[in-house]
Amino acid sequence: MKTEVSKAADFVTSLVRITGLLTEEQLHHFCHSLEETLLEHYQHHWFPQAPCRGSGYRCIRINHKMDPLIGKAACTTGLTREQLFSLLPRELTVWVDPYEVSYRIGEDGSTCVLYESSPLHPELPNETHLYKSDCNAFQTTVI
Repeated sequence: MKTEVSKAADFVTSLVRITGLLTEEQLHHFCHSLEETLLEHYQHHWFPQAPCRGSGYRCIRINHKMDPLIGKAACTTGLTREQLFSLLPRELTVWVDPYEVSYRIGEDGSTCVLYESSPLHPELPNETHLYKSDCNAFQTTVI
């Protein structure tokens, strides 16, 4: 769960970083706070044996209003929800599931995979990571 949550928090933070309006220290604090918030929120809703179970609960959603988990992380960094909301896409969905993190920007956007690993042998150090920016992907294998 830690890996998937970290990937999701890093992605949301990268969207804020693009604006150039926050310092690296603020970004680091926001990312750490978001990770902790997500880990706590997902603690009893993480089912590696059934990755789709609880997916709706683990979905981070901005749809013309701020997701409460992102808003909570914003408050711990000294930002208001409104300030952070102005730095993120108006419509963003991030799915944080066992073995996969994916996102969609806009209601009609394509779903893009940020991170994917094998549920068959998650303990092995050989996992596939898909990094996508605007759905232009490159794939690396970590051995």
